[in-house]
Amino acid sequence: MVLLVLIAIILLVLVSNIKIVPQAHAYIIERFGGYYQTWGVGLHFLVPFIDKIAKKVSLKEHVVDFPPQPVITEDNVTMKIDTVVYYQITDPKLFAYGVERPMMAIENLTATTLRNIIGDLELDETLTSRDTINTKMRAILDEATDPWGIKINRVELKNIIPPEEIQNAMEKQMKAERERRESILRAEGEKKSAVLLAEGEKESAILRAEAKKQAAIKEAEGQAEAILAVQTAVAEGIKKINEANPSEAYVAMRALESFEKAADGKATKIIIPSQIQGIAGLASSVKEIIKEN
Repeated sequence: MVLLVLIAIILLVLVSNIKIVPQAHAYIIERFGGYYQTWGVGLHFLVPFIDKIAKKVSLKEHVVDFPPQPVITEDNVTMKIDTVVYYQITDPKLFAYGVERPMMAIENLTATTLRNIIGDLELDETLTSRDTINTKMRAILDEATDPWGIKINRVELKNIIPPEEIQNAMEKQMKAERERRESILRAEGEKKSAVLLAEGEKESAILRAEAKKQAAIKEAEGQAEAILAVQTAVAEGIKKINEANPSEAYVAMRALESFEKAADGKATKIIIPSQIQGIAGLASSVKEIIKEN
């Protein structure tokens, strides 16, 4: 019975020392208190009472957000900047034995590096040089953390918080810039509107002048055609009369009719040709003869 209990205990100890390392992890194994080996992914057996797992290390990429750090620019402006660091453990052994409390070490290293970089920049450069600052910090941190088995993949400035008076001044400046752009856009819009209006009036005036021109041409053509028609009719009438060989009496009567039309005018003086006077006397004589008969 005791033997069975002993065998059960031994089996239990052996089974409990069978370890499985999951994906993207590594185990640091110590034997008699000293580093023995690093376990990768898979099934492993831990020697009871001799070996122990000193540290379990995740090989995934880590993201750590450090709180805002006060920094001073070259032009003596104090601001706060918080950073985000993306890192990955590349050597579990160095990470386990390289530095005590690696995250605190990285945070302090980030703060001092940030102060050194910002100290060489003025306020305006700091606000517009995020990419440059990120690149410099990543290079410096990556080199400093290499002995710790850590690789810095990216460093990002999350927030740049200038003093309140600087923020107010920047807001006023941005507001003035927006108003300036708005004024420029409004002026350009009014200019384009005026140009379009002037072009429209110009085209309208040209069209009106063209219409008047065409109307005058049509009217002149109509008058010319009317005069031509009248003259043609007169010529045709004269031609017919000449072909008919009119008598002197007919010619005299036509002359009297023309004189009658002339007398109906507003002229106060009428000069009667001698020929017409003779014709008129002749007409009066004929009229008297007709009355006597």
